[in-house]
Amino acid sequence: MTEPDAGARFTEMYAAHHEQVYAYAVSRAGRQLADDVVSETFLVAWRRLSAVPETPLPWLLVTARNVVHGRYRDEVRQASLAAELRAWVDEADVDVADGVAERSAVLAALARLSENDRELLTLVAWQGLSNREAAHVVGCSVATFFVRLHRARKRLEEAMGEAPSTFDLKEFSR
Repeated sequence: MTEPDAGARFTEMYAAHHEQVYAYAVSRAGRQLADDVVSETFLVAWRRLSAVPETPLPWLLVTARNVVHGRYRDEVRQASLAAELRAWVDEADVDVADGVAERSAVLAALARLSENDRELLTLVAWQGLSNREAAHVVGCSVATFFVRLHRARKRLEEAMGEAPSTFDLKEFSR
C-alpha cells in the first residue's frame, strides 16, 4: 500500500469509527481517560495499518480493550467507571425527557453489575456489535459469549428487580 493510499484508508477508518471507539472507551475507562485510549488505539491502527481487516471496528475495539487493560489497572479503571455511571444516573435524574426513570434504573442496575457483565451487555446494546463481533472483542468463542451474555442478562434482570422500573430489557436482547 502506498503512502497516499494508507493515509486515505486511515482517514476513512478514523472518520467512520472514531465515535464508536470513543463510546467504547468511555464505557470501559470513563470520560477522563477516553481520549487517551482513543488516541492510542488509532496510533496502533496507524502503525499496524496493514494488519487492520477490511471491517475494522471489531479490531479497533479489541485494540482499545487492550489499551485499557495495558494502561490502567483494575482499581483505577473501576473507580473511574463507577464515577461515570454515577454521573450518568445523576444526569438521568435531572433529565426532563420521557423515560428518564427507566434510564436511571437501567444505569443504576448496570452500575451494580460486574465490569465484565457491563462490557458484554454494552458491546451488544450500545456499541451495536453482533454476537460474533462482540465475542471477538472479548476474546472468546461465540458459544462462550452467548453463555456469558445470557448470564449477564439474567444478572441485569435481577439488578433491575431491585429497583422498580417499567424498562423493557429487549434493548439488551439482540
